[in-house]
Amino acid sequence: RGAPRPQFRFPSPQRHRPRARGAMAEGRVYNFSAGPSQMPLEVLEDVQRELVNYKGTGMSIMEMSHRSKEFMAVYTEAEANLRSVFDVPPEYKVIFVQGGATLQFAALPLNTLGGAKTKADYLVTGQWSEKAHKECMKYGTGQIVCNSKPTKYTTIPDKSEWKLDAEAAFAHYCMNETVNGVEFKSIPDVGDVPLVADMSSNFCSRSIEVRKHAYIYAGLQKNLGPAGLSVGIIREDFANGKNEMNICPTYCSWKICADNGSMYNTPACWTMYVMGEYLKYTKKVGGLAHWDELADKKSRTLYDTIDGSDGFYRCPVDKSCRSRMNVPFTIMGGNEELEKKFLEGAKKVQLYTLAGHRSVGGCRASLYNGMPLEGVEKLSDFMKSFMDETGTETPRGDRARARGLVAVSSAWRSAMGAVPRQEGRAFVRARAPGGFAFFLAPRRSDSGRGDRPRLGHCLWTLAPVQEARSGT
Repeated sequence: RGAPRPQFRFPSPQRHRPRARGAMAEGRVYNFSAGPSQMPLEVLEDVQRELVNYKGTGMSIMEMSHRSKEFMAVYTEAEANLRSVFDVPPEYKVIFVQGGATLQFAALPLNTLGGAKTKADYLVTGQWSEKAHKECMKYGTGQIVCNSKPTKYTTIPDKSEWKLDAEAAFAHYCMNETVNGVEFKSIPDVGDVPLVADMSSNFCSRSIEVRKHAYIYAGLQKNLGPAGLSVGIIREDFANGKNEMNICPTYCSWKICADNGSMYNTPACWTMYVMGEYLKYTKKVGGLAHWDELADKKSRTLYDTIDGSDGFYRCPVDKSCRSRMNVPFTIMGGNEELEKKFLEGAKKVQLYTLAGHRSVGGCRASLYNGMPLEGVEKLSDFMKSFMDETGTETPRGDRARARGLVAVSSAWRSAMGAVPRQEGRAFVRARAPGGFAFFLAPRRSDSGRGDRPRLGHCLWTLAPVQEARSGT
């Protein structure tokens, strides 16, 4: 009771020691979450230093009025930097709306189908574009231009198959499907129909052609900050309210949002602030070109690991439209027992949140801006070691249900070194524990790796026999 109370001291910026770009702080993990996602450590540390006392104001950003001069300066700088980073033309407005990108599924028809045109076109290439179309049907007519659901959203239909309506109020597409791992590599050509894009999961990972769009919207929680806001880049004729439906809620009106500087009511101040810091960091490291180059390196590292596994890992998405942000993959054709083991093992080496979406299953690695290349390389190394270890372990239970994974003795490893030829094909004979013998012949048309058997390209035959005979 009589002891003097310790005095609290604000964190001192002078005590901060700069960390190498991409380095991880002690105790942190590599978080491959699809969103909210891992953020650059440098941004988090900058935010941390200002958390309690923002620039000497004696209060946190989370505590100050959104109409104070201090916060208005934060907002003004953030918008200016966003315009600079994304090269937003002057005839476009920038709005920040709450409710994430999902609320824009409803806001889109509510702001555009109140005029003479009451139909809209939707390119359905994944679960999010499907949900956007479904929401549009509540307020007008959503016409499906193309739909890749029959392929389980693993392709983007060729333009020759699209059924565009030249009189549609707009055409909507999702540039990157977070759940399914499908990404448009170029802007779809829809003629003179106003083009609308949901860019939530690849926003800020590449340059965008703003003038080809009437409206671009994106949730920030993937590549540009924490959850809580959707950024909108909107052409002035789309934001004038001329085609707004009478039933459009005030809070969904783009005109009201733009006219009030995104502050019709209290905005998500904290998210705006962190976004502003993220944009500053983006400019510091080289802008969108930096994130674009990094996305190429990270995705190539992971896809090379998957494609080089001879079928042990598989990505279901067609190579022409594989996402650089979200990489879904299965293990041994979707072996749930192995996938569970993989996820548990990954956590032991600081690799977290690799489970696939609950509706799809399997595994998924999201490679957003905040994920350093080092983290993807560590994942790649773990995937390779897991594949090697799994190929030499005995699965429990019925071997016939083990999806081709069998226990092997040292004879297997020695046999892999020198494989004899027989009638133009390579055969391996080895004795496995438990009296099993097996034969392997590579499917050369698949492997393209000559006669050396590989795990994913072998025809496995198991028989409880004492001797193995060639030709069986």
